[in-house]
Amino acid sequence: MKRNSVTKEQLNETVKVTCYGKTKSYKRSKALDFFLNGMNACDPDSSEYERYENIYCQLREGKMEASDMN
Repeated sequence: MKRNSVTKEQLNETVKVTCYGKTKSYKRSKALDFFLNGMNACDPDSSEYERYENIYCQLREGKMEASDMN
């Protein structure tokens, strides 16, 4: 996982996240915080952790849309 892969400008962008089949819009910085906290609250071997990790990584890569699907 890359650190600091998004710019300050990108942190303020609105992104779309689809998780459990529901799509919501977030400010990228808020979404990153939310899904990182979710990862930290889960067992690293769980499917829930994997969902949050997939979304978090996609957002860190700079994607405008992220999903819990691989």
